[in-house]
Amino acid sequence: MILLHLGPLHPVERILTLVLAFGPFVLLAMTIWITRRRNAAEDLEDE
Repeated sequence: MILLHLGPLHPVERILTLVLAFGPFVLLAMTIWITRRRNAAEDLEDE
């Protein structure tokens, strides 16, 4: 079966595709940033 092009994506589908494609990377970056801030604050508190 040959897959046929179905046309351009609906704007909601385009947003959903972008969220699914880049969302995990954004969440990972936020988690790393928050963890580093927390560790830096703990290091300053220990000194």
